[in-house]
Amino acid sequence: MVAGAVVVALLAIIVWKMLAGTTGAKAPDMANAGNAGSAQVSADPGGNLPSGRAPDISQLTPQERFLRLNNRVMEAASQGDSTTVINFTPMALGAYAQLDSISQDDRYHAAILNAQVGRLAEALALADTMLRITPGYLLAYAVRGDIAEFQHDSTRMRAAYRDFLKAWPAESAARRAEYVDHQNVLDEFRKRAEAAAKS
Repeated sequence: MVAGAVVVALLAIIVWKMLAGTTGAKAPDMANAGNAGSAQVSADPGGNLPSGRAPDISQLTPQERFLRLNNRVMEAASQGDSTTVINFTPMALGAYAQLDSISQDDRYHAAILNAQVGRLAEALALADTMLRITPGYLLAYAVRGDIAEFQHDSTRMRAAYRDFLKAWPAESAARRAEYVDHQNVLDEFRKRAEAAAKS
């Protein structure tokens, strides 16, 4: 439940800050992940997030770079640190674009990264791709549902819940590795979906 609440709350906070133009933050230099670098990041309410300067993590594989940056953003998100989320997301998405091969789990992480900084169309496009590759993919419905909830779109939110519950029996039995890794997300979304179905 906490994970879902954090995503929705951060979406609201970050999008508000971007629309208000209050983010004059600098993109961090990942050679030292705790310090800010010199590349400026400007807020874009149109959803065109800047790419920022590439981090100096050349010794890592593309997959390791993406995971490291993604984990940095997710840690900041769990702590309510919206400035760090905004600063590091351009580099995380840049690392995603450089992946040699992309898994469904990578797409899910990229969708969450996009959603947290207001790039909702990009996040939804990734959810669509996940479902095209794996029909009934549960994490894609979770992305759709969280975005619909943020947008107060009850029709799309209920559709995400309905589709999730329909796919749940077969997909949960598949025991995909990413489902195990994100079990808390799926459990929380399932509770919300079941509660909505009873209302």
